[in-house]
Amino acid sequence: MIQSMTGYARHELKAEWGSAVWEIRSVNQRYLETNFRLPDQFRSLENLLRERFRKQLQRGKVDCGLRLNIERSQQSSLNLNESLAESVIESARWIAERARNPQINVMDVLKWPGVVDAQEEDMDAIQRDVLSALEKALNAFIDTRKSEGDALKSMLEERLLGVEKQVAVVREHMPAVMQWQRERIQKRFEEAQLELDPQRLEQEMIMLAQKVDVAEELDRLGAHTKEARSILNKGGACGRRLDFMMQEFNREANTLASKSINADITAAAVELKVLIEQMREQIQNIE
Repeated sequence: MIQSMTGYARHELKAEWGSAVWEIRSVNQRYLETNFRLPDQFRSLENLLRERFRKQLQRGKVDCGLRLNIERSQQSSLNLNESLAESVIESARWIAERARNPQINVMDVLKWPGVVDAQEEDMDAIQRDVLSALEKALNAFIDTRKSEGDALKSMLEERLLGVEKQVAVVREHMPAVMQWQRERIQKRFEEAQLELDPQRLEQEMIMLAQKVDVAEELDRLGAHTKEARSILNKGGACGRRLDFMMQEFNREANTLASKSINADITAAAVELKVLIEQMREQIQNIE
């Protein structure tokens, strides 16, 4: 399956310790670029997360954010080291007397290392829950990219059919165009009251045929259509290859338009360029 480079997913986790919300979104980018917004206690996970994304994505600018809420009712109580606090207070009083400043800031005492010991949450368990939630968010995110990729594939296949129809139109008109051109040359000879030399006429027709022959361009367009369809069916990260194919399509369409000497062929060449441009724009969204 092919994937679009644009996608979005949100997954919320609720547990005994609180809740966590993952949000992942991406837009077009030539290469893979991942940006993370994580709470401070999970900053160390950034390299791990980047590796997980790299294994499943090839291109796109990806923004991934985590919002964490630990319920207050679940937060552990504080343990006060009373003896150490008394010692800190006594030392503070002694310093205050020496400095002739009797004021003691209680919060400064509490901030002293070891006076207050907060029993921390089991962060390992929370981390496991959060990473498990990330997997679900990432899977949902990839599903949205695949779903949009399917829509892009259908659109491209429809445009490829349009290209084949225009190629068939040009092939159908070419014999009539050559006959019309032959009659036109004969008429010019007659109007000029020149003796019609069959050999000269054939030479003129050969030269003209070389100038307006589009068989090679039509064959190449047909081959490009088959190759583009093959790339789509193969799937995977095929955006760059398809973009290159559009350059080849456009080259043949331009040559076809430059050789056109008939309104119907000109119209077909213009329609080809429209179809190719529509495909090129959408291919910019494919991974």
